[in-house]
Amino acid sequence: MQPQARLTLYEHLEALPEGVTGEILDGQLHTQPRPSIPHVNANLVLGSELEGPFQRGRGGPGGWWIFIEPEVHFVRNAEVVVPDLAGWRRERMPVPPEGHRVEVVPDWVCEILSPSTASRDRGIKMPLYAQYGVRYAWLVDPAKRTLEVYQLDADAWLEVSHFADADRVIAPPFEAVSIVLEDLWLPA
Repeated sequence: MQPQARLTLYEHLEALPEGVTGEILDGQLHTQPRPSIPHVNANLVLGSELEGPFQRGRGGPGGWWIFIEPEVHFVRNAEVVVPDLAGWRRERMPVPPEGHRVEVVPDWVCEILSPSTASRDRGIKMPLYAQYGVRYAWLVDPAKRTLEVYQLDADAWLEVSHFADADRVIAPPFEAVSIVLEDLWLPA
């Protein structure tokens, strides 16, 4: 009888059922179910606000790729994150990959916080983003109606802006446009 081959962590990730998202963070597989509607809404609206001016150059400078829930491999099949949104300057990634893996470190990431993911986003993913050189990170909290903007400074995160409720957001690296924060929130 031949011994059964053990699945790699990435093979476990690939075998997750539909509707479950997985990430490999610090050598451990983390999973979460599909996000809540307020989370999905904030993600969709923010992605839409950025896609026109920054990816398509409509009303903004263009020059970016903006993707929802990309599978980013900091280390192929070993350190895998799925930020809610991520962006790459086209001079660093002229053409997106054809497959599902992105192996170029994003210039910007955004995590939409939820009660089940907030501690992981802050405590595990933010340090990984800093370790691998992501320059900007945004944390959006639909429950608190806030947006925190961070910039990498000497391998550590520096909070450069904090917005709440109906503030107009002009923040790095997307200072070329103004985003109405309350558009991200569902009516109470």
